[in-house]
Amino acid sequence: MNFVTTKTAADTINTECLILGIFKGKMIGETAKYIDKNSKKSISKLIASGDIKTGLGSTKIINNMEGVKAKRVLIVGLGSQESFGADEFKKACESAMNSISGIKLNNFANYLIIEKVKSTNNYYKSRYFVEAYFSSIYQFDQLKTGKKNKISTPAKIIMGISNSGDSEKIKLGCEHGRSISVGVNIAKDLGNLPANICTPTYLANQSKKFAKRYKKMSVKILNEGTLKKLKMNSFLSVTAGSKEPAKMIVMEYKGAQKQRPYVLVGKGVTFDTGGISIKPSAKMDEMKYDMCGAATVIGAICAVAEMKLPINLNVVVPACENRPSSSATLPGDIVKSMSGQTIEILNTDAEGRLILCDALTYSERFNPKYIVDVATLTGACVVALGHIRTAIMSNNEDLSNNLMDAADKASDKAWKMPMGSEYDNQLKSNFADIANIGSGYGGSITAACFLGRFTKNMKWAHLDIAGTAWKSGAQKGSTGRPVPMLSEFIINQSKKNS
Repeated sequence: MNFVTTKTAADTINTECLILGIFKGKMIGETAKYIDKNSKKSISKLIASGDIKTGLGSTKIINNMEGVKAKRVLIVGLGSQESFGADEFKKACESAMNSISGIKLNNFANYLIIEKVKSTNNYYKSRYFVEAYFSSIYQFDQLKTGKKNKISTPAKIIMGISNSGDSEKIKLGCEHGRSISVGVNIAKDLGNLPANICTPTYLANQSKKFAKRYKKMSVKILNEGTLKKLKMNSFLSVTAGSKEPAKMIVMEYKGAQKQRPYVLVGKGVTFDTGGISIKPSAKMDEMKYDMCGAATVIGAICAVAEMKLPINLNVVVPACENRPSSSATLPGDIVKSMSGQTIEILNTDAEGRLILCDALTYSERFNPKYIVDVATLTGACVVALGHIRTAIMSNNEDLSNNLMDAADKASDKAWKMPMGSEYDNQLKSNFADIANIGSGYGGSITAACFLGRFTKNMKWAHLDIAGTAWKSGAQKGSTGRPVPMLSEFIINQSKKNS
């Protein structure tokens, strides 16, 4: 696929589909206003007749529009011009791409990016658009039999511009959007696979394949024998009830010389029954998504490799299953973590923090500039933030601010949550150094406080993606979030280091 820019007037461009936007009220939109003027008010007439709606995300395809050379015109409602920001622009792009995803097109021309969008620029507008395009054509059907829906992709996507000086930023936005979409789709694919396929061994093997794809990437897999030697007893307590062997996946991308790496740690519980503290059966099938933290960080490092960023990035994934059996860890058991701290396991369904704490301790050897863990960690986070925002908790204000800025810029929403001794004190145990669950409310925060016990020597942040990693119901499937946020964060850090 080729991304090109053009200053060709919208009415004269030769394309199979011209995409333009209209606002509510008398302000039609920059491109639409021009076409309306040169087509005997054809757009104004269609708005007046009710054939075209102006609400945000509404779409209408018009074939052979008067005064327009394009074969068809896709008109996208942009809503109110006063409130048209990055989120609204992204929604408009998503609606546009969903409208034409089933149409076979060799090319199409996007003139949406000519419109003014609050608090953003041409780089982000083009990136959002490309991400929306790849999202619209994504499908997970590799496990279905019979005839599959064949997705046709255009050979060329044309970006309309009003100024030649915008061309390079727009092209960069397109390329970064494509690279981030590669990472998002990797995360989606891994997340959507069932647990009988996506085992810890499968995750490890896929990581090896990705490492072969990129010249600057390498991978190391630690087996259970090595994990025992490293005294990762907390991690191993979670996998004790499963026949599937646990794996620690360590991926390294070296895009810079003599530079401290950034580290992403992803929770890789490929299926979570809850262990002896077994979950209710309703929606337990969705516990295949409990490895979405792992899927996300693997997707993020692949996106970084696609962009060839001048930065060093490591990914650490503790991968295992959590099952009940005669050998499973019991509530009340006490284990010693890699850090030397002892943990009373009051609830075996609070297992994510038990594997992450050893992975975080292991990651300290890399002397990371920043370390960020990503996990579908707590149902409490869903109660707090719903399925809209990822929770950010951190021991470093600069890091949490950088992540929030990345979330805003990537339009991959997040929210900073508090930490502190009043929450941490809930983790006291009568028999060990720390309990694995708190004694009161604020479960997402006490989970973060638990992890904070193992990151005192690092600048660390925790992302709880329990509410954002997948969707239920008719739209059931992995979202690939927060790959865009993490990608934006690493892009920004690479700029600071260059």
